[in-house]
Amino acid sequence: MSQPRRIPLRRAWGVLALPALLCALAACSGDPGSGGTGGSDGAAKGASASSAAPTPTGPPGTLFDTFHYTGADDPALAEHGWEVRSGEGGPGVKDTWAAAGATFPTDADAQGGHVLQLRSTTDGTKQGTEQAELYSTGENLFNGTFAARVYLSDKPSSGRTVDHVVQTFFPISTEDSSADYSELDYEYMPNGGWGSVGPQLDTTSWFKADPPDRVTHALKKPLGGWHLMMITAVDGKVTYSLDGKELFTSSGKYVPREKMDIHFSNWFIDLVSPAAGRRSWDMKVNWFYYKADEALSQAEVQKAVDGFYGAGTDYVNTLPKS
Repeated sequence: MSQPRRIPLRRAWGVLALPALLCALAACSGDPGSGGTGGSDGAAKGASASSAAPTPTGPPGTLFDTFHYTGADDPALAEHGWEVRSGEGGPGVKDTWAAAGATFPTDADAQGGHVLQLRSTTDGTKQGTEQAELYSTGENLFNGTFAARVYLSDKPSSGRTVDHVVQTFFPISTEDSSADYSELDYEYMPNGGWGSVGPQLDTTSWFKADPPDRVTHALKKPLGGWHLMMITAVDGKVTYSLDGKELFTSSGKYVPREKMDIHFSNWFIDLVSPAAGRRSWDMKVNWFYYKADEALSQAEVQKAVDGFYGAGTDYVNTLPKS
């Protein structure tokens, strides 16, 4: 069963880069069009986002990122409103978050050829465990469409398959104690957890973190590989869909009530079997796309993303500042 995200109260707020150039018409209109190639970066392989052209403008109410960065210390990462987590807090094995787990390698199976990779490692002891997370720091996502192309792992990239690992994508309130707490979760557990047997994908809408108050749905099937994960939150209804297929809906009090940040996280529910040796689990994110106040279909999301890639646009943020 899902748990609320336990995040540090102290947050480092990134400064969003101001737009300086107009991007190509295909990426800047509300309908980027089908002229984009979808498979081209439009930027030199290995180039940092900070060395690319200044952030372009785009359709109003849009956030888009291809995660084309050089590393956790790339200045553009903070300028674009992202922070790699380190140190304290939960969930999972508390106080084991490490920036080293977040990298931005090339990937032949990724659109545009680059990904965010979150690698969590453990040897079954707290001292030998590192969890990985990247999150936004703008707190300006509310109703609309949240979409990400995510690679889920059914097996570790190295070591034995023994861990209760959770690979997650979710918007969430900054503080668990907020009176208007909001959280919308995708959580994939290839080996299960909290007493369940995996593989299992939980989709969960929260009303309160403590005591937990949420509604949830479990999809019990292996999902290793690339998937388009979408959440639409419009007109008092939240819908979760995977690869264009609707999984779960919530309404009533189980909808966003305040602005949220977005998180990608790879963590361990508990410590399992030190005798199994060291193992590593990888989660990857190809791109993230958000459109405020609109419930888009999978085809509409992919068309917009293809337009940005075709125009060589790695990052867009036209959301109002909080």
